[in-house]
Amino acid sequence: MPAPASSFFRSTPEGLLLFLRVTPNAGRDAIDGVESRDDGTSVLRLRVSAVPDKGKANAAVIALLSKTLGIPKSSIALVSGETARQKTLRIAPQTDALLARLAALSDA
Repeated sequence: MPAPASSFFRSTPEGLLLFLRVTPNAGRDAIDGVESRDDGTSVLRLRVSAVPDKGKANAAVIALLSKTLGIPKSSIALVSGETARQKTLRIAPQTDALLARLAALSDA
């Protein structure tokens, strides 16, 4: 199941790249759905209640995705955007079940 070019995730030989826009210090942890950007790309919008201090918000993002996707936190790595709202995560290994869960997020 390949992802569409405008999708918020992309398959690579190293695993699945996930493109996010994160709002830290929010009232609750939640996934708000997919947002289309002005440049034609898509990102998955998340909000976490953790503050953006010493990696707390990044850890909360990984914990939220781990729980939502049913995968261990150790399979999710931050690739870029450590201190930015725009983040790229890598999930490995890539499975059909994971692709199905991500596709369900984009339909929500």
